[in-house]
Amino acid sequence: MSEETKSLNFIEHIIEEDLANGLKKEALRFRFPPEPNGYLHIGHTKAIGISFGLGEKYKAPVNLRFDDTNPAKEEQEYVDAIKEDISWLGYKWANELYSSDYFQQLYDWAVLLIKEGKAYVDSQSSEAMAEQKGTPTQPGVDGPYRNRSVEENLDLFERMKNGEFAEGSHVLRAKIDMQHPNMLMRDPIMYRILKKAHHRTGTDWCIYPMYDWTHGESDYIEQISHSLCSLEFKPHRELYDWFKEQVYKYQPEALPMLPKQREFARLNLSYTIMSKRKLLKLVEEGIVSGWDDPRMPTISGLRRRGYTPNAIRKFVETVGVAKRDNVIDVSLLEFCIREDLNKTAPRVMAVLDPVKVVITNYPEDKVEWLEAENNQEDDSAGYRKVPFSREIYIEKDDFKEEAGSKYFRLTLGKEVRLKNAYIIKGESVIKDDKGHITEIHCTYSEDTSKKVKGTLHWVSIPHAIQAEVREYDRLFLDEAPDAHPDKDFMEFLNPNSLNIVQAYVEPSLKDAKVGDRFQFQRIGYFNVDPDTTSGKLVFNKTVGLKDSWAKQQPSGQKNQKQQQTKQNQSQRKAIDVIQQLGKKYTNLPEAKQQKVKAEILELAKNVSYEELEPLFNTAAKKVGTRIAVMLVLSVLLKNGLERNATINEFIEKALEDNNELLVAETKAILMEF
Repeated sequence: MSEETKSLNFIEHIIEEDLANGLKKEALRFRFPPEPNGYLHIGHTKAIGISFGLGEKYKAPVNLRFDDTNPAKEEQEYVDAIKEDISWLGYKWANELYSSDYFQQLYDWAVLLIKEGKAYVDSQSSEAMAEQKGTPTQPGVDGPYRNRSVEENLDLFERMKNGEFAEGSHVLRAKIDMQHPNMLMRDPIMYRILKKAHHRTGTDWCIYPMYDWTHGESDYIEQISHSLCSLEFKPHRELYDWFKEQVYKYQPEALPMLPKQREFARLNLSYTIMSKRKLLKLVEEGIVSGWDDPRMPTISGLRRRGYTPNAIRKFVETVGVAKRDNVIDVSLLEFCIREDLNKTAPRVMAVLDPVKVVITNYPEDKVEWLEAENNQEDDSAGYRKVPFSREIYIEKDDFKEEAGSKYFRLTLGKEVRLKNAYIIKGESVIKDDKGHITEIHCTYSEDTSKKVKGTLHWVSIPHAIQAEVREYDRLFLDEAPDAHPDKDFMEFLNPNSLNIVQAYVEPSLKDAKVGDRFQFQRIGYFNVDPDTTSGKLVFNKTVGLKDSWAKQQPSGQKNQKQQQTKQNQSQRKAIDVIQQLGKKYTNLPEAKQQKVKAEILELAKNVSYEELEPLFNTAAKKVGTRIAVMLVLSVLLKNGLERNATINEFIEKALEDNNELLVAETKAILMEF
């Protein structure tokens, strides 16, 4: 088996086997068939990526078909949003189609099935039909209308179509087998009466086809070669095949291709819900501002939050195509957007929680425009000018009157570097009558070659632009908010999922446009929200520079082995645990690597530079340990540790390594510090 063949996913293996068995490549045709009853979410991106990705791989057409068979829940708004989302992701469909295009054909085929004795009108209540259907372990029983004559069935079905009956009075059912082991084969409903206007056909119809009847026959009409859907439709495959085999004989020459249904694992994401019904509840109850609220897992919400098509497509590619359902850690999605924005987002300075700094020995009327690099990852990004003056803002958290030896930011009597500017020294503070610090007085030194242990971002007060910054966190506190049978998913809402602050940003952002993305240095990635006006800048926090989420402890009992591991780790030094985690790092799958990475970054908060420095000499072959060391180093630098010759030497050696993971983490440090 060649390397290329080994890399194929199981769906591609099926297609390759079909091609080898005589299917012509030009006969390949795929489709993405959303129901327009809500906005697309991150879970749909997998199905989109699979179908459109196969279209790109095999240069085959991919139809965008809206399965619009339920006028009670479907709207043109959702159709428009779905088209916008797919286009934004960078995919192009061959044909825009609708199941409603086939209503007449589906009706005509249903009439033919009635004539063959393979469909009948049932006039019972839904409760009676459900009782007769049996259970998975108990066969069903025939209903009283199952053996109606063909003539009576044809008459009733036509009168259903003509609107003579009330909703719920009759349904059309396929006549298959009420004792079938697969309950879906026990005379499934094909049509029901719905006297509601359709968003495309208006009031032309008052009977509407059910999904199982519509979906497969739409695939057949469009001559789809491979009908790909998620695992919950696997039990439906038998019915899918039965329906298509019944209609095949009606037009075998015009429609020779019988579609093949195959199923893949759906995309489930931790701390997220994927149910459209539950997402709609969040919208209707005002928990979020709309379907495009940046806390929503919808594609429109992710777009508004600042996610890029590249990041989402990379995420889907990393997750891969599987046969079994699993839950993907949301931190992997956040990792993908960090990686993408790291390469493309310009670096700027913004202060979200400001405190005033007065540089007492700097001339009062002097302003300097200092040069700042836009993006260390992009050689073409160039430089910009930032103003520097006597009065600046820094973050409140970047100052302490008194601090220990591990605090590398501004404090009284110690020096710290201002990014792209000078070195300042804390001299004194001014407080209000409640003891809160209102000003920090410092002196500055023009000797920027001095070695100091911390670097802070800042903005010049006379030039700063006020902006609204919306800091978003995960919408739910529980890893699986809708997986608790005894609790409502709304109980797990995060009350702190949105925090709005009035920040100050550097003047280069004055002309920022809606959708522009930036890295606020030392804070995270942000983008300009559509609420921005000519007089007010609004930014959304896309993601932090590091994964700072503290996982909630599960309420149930933990596995004994996990408890023992946790206990053992708590008794050991953080640096020793980090070394152990690093040993197997490079052998882990990417999703697992992200979990371990988050654990290392958390442990790094308890590591001193003196403990870390001896590991700079770790053997080159122990690349996992060196990656772990680089991750810890990034935390220390973020907390204000100044780079020295030993650190620079370690970084330079890492950049020369052949391991892509190590090089990537090293470049991240160079980008930030």
